[in-house]
Amino acid sequence: MTRMNCDRIAPWYRFFEYGAFGRKLERRRFEFLTAGASARHVLMLGEGDGRFLQAFRRLNPEATVDYVDSSQTMLSLAKERSGADGRVCFHHADALCWTPPRSDYDLIVTHFFLDCFNEHDLTQLIGTIATRAPNAAWIISDFHQPEAGLSALRAAFWLRLLYSFFHITTGLETQTLADYQAPLAANGFHLDRKVTAEAGLLVSELWRRSATIQMLDTGACR
Repeated sequence: MTRMNCDRIAPWYRFFEYGAFGRKLERRRFEFLTAGASARHVLMLGEGDGRFLQAFRRLNPEATVDYVDSSQTMLSLAKERSGADGRVCFHHADALCWTPPRSDYDLIVTHFFLDCFNEHDLTQLIGTIATRAPNAAWIISDFHQPEAGLSALRAAFWLRLLYSFFHITTGLETQTLADYQAPLAANGFHLDRKVTAEAGLLVSELWRRSATIQMLDTGACR
């Protein structure tokens, strides 16, 4: 089972992120923010210090949110940043061991979170969430390994550096990216939109679980 705890780095995480990538990861998080404008019941997993939550609540203050993180310090930062009221419930939990309290989520959010799991754990996690989200959109931002060329070499360098950093600072066991697309598809989710950045290293995706999906252009780069 994949485990990590960001308590040690939580107060400085934003500065580590800005130092390495500037605002590029934030742009990936916010790419499909408006897809949640009409959501009513939202599950956010591993969202960290709450920057997306803050922006989401400005857009959609009426939604109820279950916000899950294994770091108590990250949860505290998210509470402070979001000014959360009774519509946000913060859960200090390992997502793999936690049972979602609702069965009708219409939006799932995972930003730079699925890269923390191996394939076995991803299959388990996505399967559990899918049973609680019968007709949901899923917003994902994450790292990506291109298949070939200079972009593949560049991505491999960054991924090795990042996995080593998080192994040392948080105890993260996973050291390679696992395929989350296969278990999403196996559970009835379909890729709606996709945007890549940084020569393929970063990706934002919007998946939907519904009968009819209109595929849009996935070739945009920023």
